[in-house]
Amino acid sequence: MTFPDAWLVPRWPVSDTVRALFTARTGGVSEGAWGASVAEPAASDAGRGGMNLGLATGDHPGDVERNRGILGGYLPSAPRWLALEHGARVVDAETVGREVVTADAAITAAVGVVCCVTVADCLPVYLADRDGRVVAVAHAGWRGLAAGVLQATVQAMNRRLGPRAAPIVAFLGPCIGPTAFEVGADVLEAMRATLPQAERAFLPLSASKFLADLPALARQALAQVDVDDVHGGLWCTHSDPTRFYSFRRDKVTGRHAALIWREPSV
Repeated sequence: MTFPDAWLVPRWPVSDTVRALFTARTGGVSEGAWGASVAEPAASDAGRGGMNLGLATGDHPGDVERNRGILGGYLPSAPRWLALEHGARVVDAETVGREVVTADAAITAAVGVVCCVTVADCLPVYLADRDGRVVAVAHAGWRGLAAGVLQATVQAMNRRLGPRAAPIVAFLGPCIGPTAFEVGADVLEAMRATLPQAERAFLPLSASKFLADLPALARQALAQVDVDDVHGGLWCTHSDPTRFYSFRRDKVTGRHAALIWREPSV
């Protein structure tokens, strides 16, 4: 399967039966603030062709549904869309149907079931055991990290995997980077309650302002549940308007999808 050039396909040491994907802002039909690029407004195609996948963004709902349809053509089944709340609830993706389910992570052991979260600066974290028996994806903004969403997701996977399972591996997708994510002291205090070494991921700018490193915080959270094989974490949504939507940068903007599923064994 060939995806649009700007889309990200994680490369990580898990079974070939695991498939993961992160959409970029190109490849769809959205226009304006939800279009393909804000970097070159004079270009003839600027502001069109956006792959916005978030319904609650102000974009035309018909365009979002068309984008979701385009995305579906690359997948074995329709994504199990979640209503996110920046918490730590984890659901089995195969139980998600037409009714809205509120959660920030989904897991599955079923072949062809597509776990999905949407993001526009928050950190998407892909998870799979090396053998590819169970996969998951989590929406990990700072509130979700403080609430323990990654620990809860790994624990749910371990319950499904059982004893003597292969180690779990993580891949960190694009998010707002550590040079762009300015936060207040309240964020640091919230993180300290869950992550005792959280301060190592904060760069002081003043007595009350810091730059926060979401990938570093995610690594701390994953280490608490013995996930030390962590990849990715190299892309900043805020600093690359050609490729990524960013809520912190633009306020009115689209949403990417982070997706993971299992293919049948050959």
